[in-house]
Amino acid sequence: MESFDELGVTPELVDALTAEGIEVPTAFQGAALPVLLRGNPLLAQAGPGAGTLIAYGIPLLQRVDPEARSPRALVLAPSVEAASRLATSLSRLAQVTGHRVGALESGWALPEMASILFTTPEDLLRSVRGSQLSLKEIQAVVVDGFSALQARGREALETIFESLPKEGQRVLLGQPLSEDAEAFARAHFSKAVHIPPRAAQAGRADASPRRGEVSYRIVSEEKEGEVLRIVAAILAEGAHHALLFFKTEDQAADFGDFLNLHGYMAGAVGEADFPVWLSTEELQARKILDDWTDSPPVVTVSVDVPAEPDSLDRRHGGQDSAIILVRSRELPHLRDVARRTGYRLVPAKEPVPTRVSGELERLRALLKRTIKEEELAPYYLALEPLFQDHAPGEVAAAAMAILKSRQPSGKGPESEGHSAAARELSKGPPPKAWVRLFVAVGEKDGVGPGDLLGAIAGEAGVEGSQVGKIDIRDTFSLVEVVPGVADKIIRSLNGTTIRGRAVRVDHDRGSPRGRGGSSSRSHRKPPGDRSPNS
Repeated sequence: MESFDELGVTPELVDALTAEGIEVPTAFQGAALPVLLRGNPLLAQAGPGAGTLIAYGIPLLQRVDPEARSPRALVLAPSVEAASRLATSLSRLAQVTGHRVGALESGWALPEMASILFTTPEDLLRSVRGSQLSLKEIQAVVVDGFSALQARGREALETIFESLPKEGQRVLLGQPLSEDAEAFARAHFSKAVHIPPRAAQAGRADASPRRGEVSYRIVSEEKEGEVLRIVAAILAEGAHHALLFFKTEDQAADFGDFLNLHGYMAGAVGEADFPVWLSTEELQARKILDDWTDSPPVVTVSVDVPAEPDSLDRRHGGQDSAIILVRSRELPHLRDVARRTGYRLVPAKEPVPTRVSGELERLRALLKRTIKEEELAPYYLALEPLFQDHAPGEVAAAAMAILKSRQPSGKGPESEGHSAAARELSKGPPPKAWVRLFVAVGEKDGVGPGDLLGAIAGEAGVEGSQVGKIDIRDTFSLVEVVPGVADKIIRSLNGTTIRGRAVRVDHDRGSPRGRGGSSSRSHRKPPGDRSPNS
């Protein structure tokens, strides 16, 4: 593996990376850095966990003028939270280069003066239309997470790219790299380099031998508490040692101190007197494990997601018990690495509380009925920001917990009230009165509920909770909204386009049959049943 300086990274940034504990490039960084440092466009199948921020962030820091006092590079992220998190990470490296890094709508001071700006497409368009920002001097733009961005509405992305200077660098990252991403790149990129190369993408499906199973557990941003619980469970179940793998020495030292404070003595791999082993050297740890004869076996834990197949195999190959801690945004990367390595991923088993298990079937039936009978699109849009930090399954499980807590059992204290979350919900406002808007695009224009929700959220800044039923007809659509936002939506959407068709919006004033036919599509189905563009 080449070093960062061999890849063309400047000495000051190599030192900054070393100070962060990052000394060896990941496979993706090794492939992407030379391409981006030359200024070439890039279309890459990669996501969080592969080292994407450093792969595109270092070239931005080396190619963008640090003296610029307006954006020269844009990084488009799926959410405000993701944009701020990425900006925070890059700003630590930017301290040595003098670049100003910022993020829109997340508390950063004077983001319009940042030379490298992180933002969502919708927030960027609002700032451009309000004359706070200009796209005329943009030299590079990165789309970090195309699938998640497209789920919010592709039109904002299209508008931005059509407004950018033609000579700038373009980077698009997606995991997986969908046909829609390829089509978007063909429309807006010129001779993009593919990573991995197209031939490799086409030929590697099911090419790896099956090697067994690896468990994963979805965790929050802060992992210390989860690591402590896992170590305690591993040792309580009879294992002599838990081997924790880390990306950097600093990370390993911090977790070691944390575990020592809680009574779990941590040391180097192979030290028999220490129940917890810490390692950043995968090959060395693998050799010790292969020679280890103690029984029961050592349980291996990846505290960070393996960056590539070799890393996954060295850490967990041949182990009967292995766990990978993964943030929800890293799951696509982990699935890809596991598939290429030949491992099947299985969720780590979590015990279901006895008091809940008897009611699960009733809750499942209620959820199935709701999926069939209710208009879910507005709720999906309102929940979408949660999916950036939590897996949809986690969000659904939380919803089930709330739902359960709102069903009094009739026995004991629980029958006298609800949980804190349920009580909070019960304090909400009474059901809304709706007004109906007429939108002059419909099924024949290829428009779906997601397109209208995305346009309403992106152009008018209206939350999903303020939108009710969406009824798509042949040549028009009817959208229910709360009265207070109706005029704002009309002003914001009139004159815009949805899927290439000019939009006219007004209060609904007549019979639907008089406006283009009586047929309509039913949209009482879950968002997962819709096409990616909906």
